[in-house]
Amino acid sequence: MRSCKLYANVCIFLNVKCLKRILLNATIGGKEVLSMNFDQRTVTCGQLRGADAGKTVVLNGWVHRDRNHGALHFINLRDRYGITQVVVDDDASPELQKVASELRMEYCIAVTGIVRLRPDNMINHDMPTGEIEVKAQKISILSKCATLPFMIDSENAANEDLRLKYRFLDLRSSGMQDRIRLRHEFIKAIREYLYTEGFYEIETPTLIRSTPEGARDFLVPSRKYPGKFYALPQSPQLYKQLLMVGGFDKYFQIARCYRDEDARGDRQLEFTQLDVEMSFVKRDDVLSLMERLFGHVFKEVMNYELPAHFRRIDYYDAMNTYGCDKPDLRFGCEIKDVSDLVQKSTFEAYKTILANKGYVKAICAPKTEGFDFTRKYLDEIAATAKVYGAQFVPFLKVGANNALSGSAAKFFVGMESEVCSFMGAKEGDVILMVAHENWKKCCASAGAVRSKLGKDLGIIRPGFEFCWIVDFPLFEYNEEEGHWEAAHHMFSMPQAKYIDTLEQNPGEVRGDLYDMVVNGYECASGSIRIHDVDLQKRIFRICNFSDEEGEKKFGFLLNAFKFGPPPHGGIAPGIDRMVMIMSEQSSIKEVIAFPKNSFAVSPMDDCPNDVDQKQLDELHLIIKKDEEK
Repeated sequence: MRSCKLYANVCIFLNVKCLKRILLNATIGGKEVLSMNFDQRTVTCGQLRGADAGKTVVLNGWVHRDRNHGALHFINLRDRYGITQVVVDDDASPELQKVASELRMEYCIAVTGIVRLRPDNMINHDMPTGEIEVKAQKISILSKCATLPFMIDSENAANEDLRLKYRFLDLRSSGMQDRIRLRHEFIKAIREYLYTEGFYEIETPTLIRSTPEGARDFLVPSRKYPGKFYALPQSPQLYKQLLMVGGFDKYFQIARCYRDEDARGDRQLEFTQLDVEMSFVKRDDVLSLMERLFGHVFKEVMNYELPAHFRRIDYYDAMNTYGCDKPDLRFGCEIKDVSDLVQKSTFEAYKTILANKGYVKAICAPKTEGFDFTRKYLDEIAATAKVYGAQFVPFLKVGANNALSGSAAKFFVGMESEVCSFMGAKEGDVILMVAHENWKKCCASAGAVRSKLGKDLGIIRPGFEFCWIVDFPLFEYNEEEGHWEAAHHMFSMPQAKYIDTLEQNPGEVRGDLYDMVVNGYECASGSIRIHDVDLQKRIFRICNFSDEEGEKKFGFLLNAFKFGPPPHGGIAPGIDRMVMIMSEQSSIKEVIAFPKNSFAVSPMDDCPNDVDQKQLDELHLIIKKDEEK
């Protein structure tokens, strides 16, 4: 208290200007500290146009490029709004020339100057600010930059780990800036639309009870309750259902989710989804809302018109026609079942597969200018199919008058016109065939071939193709563990016609499930939920959960369902994946500010990392080291 009074008395007697000088030029250990009294920007680096000529302005930003022509300097100054060219003329003062000569790329500087028009022959039409430049009157270096590990370009060529190690630099690139801006605008448009639809944005807990939801949980040890753990949510699934029980009939959340699984191009350990749940709805209500929502978002953010309604495809039709339940509809090459043709042929290897209740499918690859089905490429096709189970890919090349050549031609002698007619094949096309005794593996093999053809032949149309995949099977059989399990999750409602006979043949039961697919990616998954305690317990039993185990794992949900739960349903579009597609990227790392790499590591801050023994002791944890081999 006495020291505060003393400081106040000193301030009264000190000259204000002198005090300011003392504060701004303080010393530490005999060294002067950099002054924080900088000229603050009056405009951004993307703001100035020809109409601003003659104005005196202040710009703050980073040196993007510096071209030194002796006494004449051209500096491209960058911030997140754009780039402005700053010029230090040859008649500038020696002090200004000196500062300009010290500049290097990515120095952070403040520039005061006069806006002037560029000569007509020097206008840069590729830059929004290209008709003007700023004649520098003063330049202050706010901070310097060490030697750069890579160039700050729109799309730098540095390897992924180097980019992630210096992510704070990578984020300065125009590519990353554009994608993070797109992500912001995407989420903003979602919120705006759902607010107008009467939705409440409600947060659910981040520390929750560990429940079996498919992927492995991230566990958080409790310091207060030794030996007990919280889990990070894989999704807000149970809590949004409880919000429906609580009477909040229109809920959404931009939810952070966590799954301890291997990272892939379109997956991360932590991700963001739009979580939506509604009461008193049926499937069409949910689908209609999403169609309206994304129609609004794509118009606002991309100026792109989506159709009022998305195509709906039955799960089995999607698998048989496209080889997967997330088809890319931007190109043809549809898969056809050619079992009848094979039965008429002399193709004994494939006829044996059919005799064992197997399947044979074929794809007609269209003749494409500049592309040839070489032996090497056909080997690549075979290798692609083999990953999914098909052992080889026989082919037929279509010549004039339906003549066939290729590895399978000898099996279809006398059937050439019938084969070409059935496949819709023309001269120059190539028919590729796959077979397997397992339906899913046959579909997946054909689907992998189709996807490869679409990319390699360059036949994928630009734009965005949405569709709904509906009528999924509710259960799938786990061969390794020998029991049925939920295809999506255990809280999805069976379609009404199957409810009375669920246990008789679980494999035939279809659920009130739906996925939204965009350009070959599953971007949202949802269902109408179970809201009946007895039905929920039946589903648990089919999925190898006893009543006791169901009560232990999900007792709080079952208890809530005793108190008048409403019928409800929802959906959860992935934010990262949608923005990835909208920005035409192939990895969600490109639309996340600070992602992990493919080994689930952050090279920038070196996490996961070791913690000290004191922290472990507080949490009552002992680390079990791997035994040395």
